[in-house]
Amino acid sequence: MAVLQKVPWQERGVVSTTNSPFYRLKPVPIRAVRMQEGFWKPRIDKNATVTLKSQMQKLRATGVLDNFLRLCGKSEAEFRGRRSSDSDLYRWIEAASWTLQIYKLPEIEKMLNEAIEVIESAQGNDGYLNTYYKERASERWTDLNRSLELYCAGHLFQAAVAHHRSTGDDQLLKMACKFADHICEVFGPGKREGHPGHPGIEMALIELYRETGVKKYLDMAGFFIIEQIGEKDMREILGHAVRALYLC
Repeated sequence: MAVLQKVPWQERGVVSTTNSPFYRLKPVPIRAVRMQEGFWKPRIDKNATVTLKSQMQKLRATGVLDNFLRLCGKSEAEFRGRRSSDSDLYRWIEAASWTLQIYKLPEIEKMLNEAIEVIESAQGNDGYLNTYYKERASERWTDLNRSLELYCAGHLFQAAVAHHRSTGDDQLLKMACKFADHICEVFGPGKREGHPGHPGIEMALIELYRETGVKKYLDMAGFFIIEQIGEKDMREILGHAVRALYLC
């Protein structure tokens, strides 16, 4: 197995294909690009100065943060939202992390650190992390097509990779690896079979492998893909448009 090159975290892009023998274009980090006046700059500026803060307010108002806080005894609120609500916080972290590469935003940085602390307090000793199913242990991994457990895990992994590539801090990355290790213990050849009803964890596991060099994450991505399409070429794209795009 080829040894992954140790590319400094500051130089890694949204995807990191540096170690691929097939890549032709070298990805650059977000911090290496500056938008000039035009279509994108005002929208990116508004995302940094307005949208991230308003989205965090919505995460609080809709109970997404309370769902995590309840698990560590810091909230008595009932679970609210969809079974996939955890992914809303993870996607906020991913967006905030990439934004901090080009803007100095102490308020957003504080929110980000607080969100990561909340997530850490909700993670189980076995690495499992899902605010809906953590209290429903007998239902875990029983409805892969609709539960979105693996989908949420994938967004956690993407958030952790983004946070590490933007800050160099590995707190969230360690949590992601702990959960990924748990998934690798549960699924795979000779273990539990199946695949996520909503793809997403596959590309997240690949990027987690690129970030850590832990090959079992790459192998697990391959396992889920083969479970999804079978050991044959896929000649036609069928079904749910968003899910098909994630899988592609």
